[in-house]
Amino acid sequence: MSDEQDHYFSADPAVPFERETFTCEVWGHELTLVSGSGVFSRGHLDHATAILFRETEPPVQGRFLDLGCGYGAIGLAIAAAVPLASITAVDVNDRALLLANENARAMGVQGRFIACRPEQVPTNEVYDEIWSNPPIRIGKQALHELLLTWLPRLAPDGRMVMVVGKNLGADSLQRWLGEQGWPTERLASAKGFRVLETRAAG
Repeated sequence: MSDEQDHYFSADPAVPFERETFTCEVWGHELTLVSGSGVFSRGHLDHATAILFRETEPPVQGRFLDLGCGYGAIGLAIAAAVPLASITAVDVNDRALLLANENARAMGVQGRFIACRPEQVPTNEVYDEIWSNPPIRIGKQALHELLLTWLPRLAPDGRMVMVVGKNLGADSLQRWLGEQGWPTERLASAKGFRVLETRAAG
């Protein structure tokens, strides 16, 4: 993993902290987000997440988990589109969490959105849906452990929606999830990315 990639997955990135603001439209809502150095996708909505939004409809009300939230783009888009949504966002990068919570306050949704480290989430919390552009580059074993940690937190009829690059193993991940008892379907395929939906085995 290069130094540039490594700091996205560090608790305290070493690079100097510079904020950068940008706007994007998601599900008919304009979002103004502050990103920053040492956090994934500074200054723009990354390509994979843009495809995730473009290929899905906004969810309905419920409890949501934004897994690997970065500065909060997915969870905050849900907060903007779903007035009754309650969102927990998790990341290991403290700088990302700072920005995500700042963005939530700027949007006025801080009462329904909280970004925190994974170990700060109460162990009894369950979610109707998990949304993620998962950190594929942490490695296959670490990614598998991450998914198997959080998928059991889904409500009985819940689902996980994520976007994964085909060249980063989306199809093999889809098969692996099914083998682990988490049937996974492809909702969409666009520009080298798969949008996958995972549910608990019936």
